[in-house]
Amino acid sequence: MQQAQEAVQEALAFAKSLGASAAECGLSQSRGLSVDSRLGEVETVEFNQDGSLGITVYRGHCKGAAATADLKPDAVKAAVSKANEIARFTSEDPYSGLADKALMADDYPELGLYFDANMDPEYAIEQTKRCEQAALDQDPRIVNSDGANYSSHAGFRVYGNSHGFIGSYMSSRQSLSCVLIGKEGDVMERDYAYTLARNPDLLQSPQQVAAAAVEATVSRLGARSLDTCKVPVLFHSDVAHGLFGHLVAAISGGSLYRKSSYLLDRLGTKVLPDWLTISEDPHVQGGLASSAFDHEGVRTEPREIVTNGELNSYLLTSYASRKMGMQPTGHAGGIHNWYVQHSGLDLDALCKKMGRGLLVTELMGQGVNIVTGDYSRGAAGFWVENGEIQYPVSEVTIAGNLDHMLQNLVAVGSDIDPRHGIQTGSVLVEQMSIAGN
Repeated sequence: MQQAQEAVQEALAFAKSLGASAAECGLSQSRGLSVDSRLGEVETVEFNQDGSLGITVYRGHCKGAAATADLKPDAVKAAVSKANEIARFTSEDPYSGLADKALMADDYPELGLYFDANMDPEYAIEQTKRCEQAALDQDPRIVNSDGANYSSHAGFRVYGNSHGFIGSYMSSRQSLSCVLIGKEGDVMERDYAYTLARNPDLLQSPQQVAAAAVEATVSRLGARSLDTCKVPVLFHSDVAHGLFGHLVAAISGGSLYRKSSYLLDRLGTKVLPDWLTISEDPHVQGGLASSAFDHEGVRTEPREIVTNGELNSYLLTSYASRKMGMQPTGHAGGIHNWYVQHSGLDLDALCKKMGRGLLVTELMGQGVNIVTGDYSRGAAGFWVENGEIQYPVSEVTIAGNLDHMLQNLVAVGSDIDPRHGIQTGSVLVEQMSIAGN
């Protein structure tokens, strides 16, 4: 880490010696192990070790950028020289430049994002084999497997700029997954389960992942389509985070200053029901999306993105904030641990509240238009009648409009999925169109 910080400082100093008015530099290195096994046989064992340095040089409002995977001093200087040359020939952009010095995270907390990562291939192979075998032994309807995967990655990032800011942190992440194929009669279905965490002690066991994969796969057997209808739709927590992911896209600066978001000029207006609040906490110890500073060195701060349904904040980089005449929000590089307030109901209670409708457990396709809010995606899940799951459903399309869908949410469940930067339970939407037979 110390050598990486020195490399960043040397790159910035060299940019200054070339006459740059400002510069910023990011260096990242990672190493990892990934193992795939299928039906008791190891298919791949992959080690990787990557590193790269990116340098952006500003000459006034002209900008040039270059990168190198070779971190030797001569290669780094060559990248800085190339970025400087590019800056000489680019057009001026009055909105480009570093974030203001006053916004730098000069004193930031240690967030505990790194845990010793087990990268022993024998251990990884054992984990995948145990997981897959436990699944194959559990139910005779599981007739095949698409394999199990164990991965472990660790690395660090250093960022510095000519304000004198330099920050760094280490991080790690491990996961275990299993994909199964079930058969009933002549029909086969496929599903999976996975566990993911920074801290390996928080991973589910191979047997737990296997049990979840078996349950998900056999529950899909006997799936049928539906007649076209309009009914409430309950997004299972496995997929519900995607709904709020679309909200992230709609309130991000790039979409807003390009006027390509349905939430343009909606700051301070209602975008969710008045009972719903979304908070962001970048400083959660060990959080999957924790960060003490963003990719521009701007300090991150806890904030309420939405309070009682009202949109409080856009997500702005320094560039977007200048384009929009606003302040940066510390979101260069993404969001930081969103927590969606829930209604205190578990999944069974949400099904009962819905009464009759579709429980969605899988979404397919990318049919979401952030400009208009139009939403249309392939879906699979379960038909619910009288508050009880009746049978699995596949080959349907659900459609609506994000603005209407999000403003008319009925409830958010307490069954929170901790494997995402957006932590939410299942989400009940008032009504959507379902196209089937």
